[in-house]
Amino acid sequence: MTEQKVTYTLQTEDRFIVIENVQARGCAETGEKFFSPETVEKIQETVWKKRKPVRVMETPVYAFAA
Repeated sequence: MTEQKVTYTLQTEDRFIVIENVQARGCAETGEKFFSPETVEKIQETVWKKRKPVRVMETPVYAFAA
């Protein structure tokens, strides 16, 4: 396990949210990320309070059709 900064992404309703430079512990073998309870609380606060973003990105959306 190593300490690292990661980009956390999530989708809520019709919004795609990106939070950069989130402190996490990462597993080199599996790539899984673990967040402290304090970090999770800060992420939740950022999303729920709908803070003003530092920038806005345009994201393309594609339909997956067989």
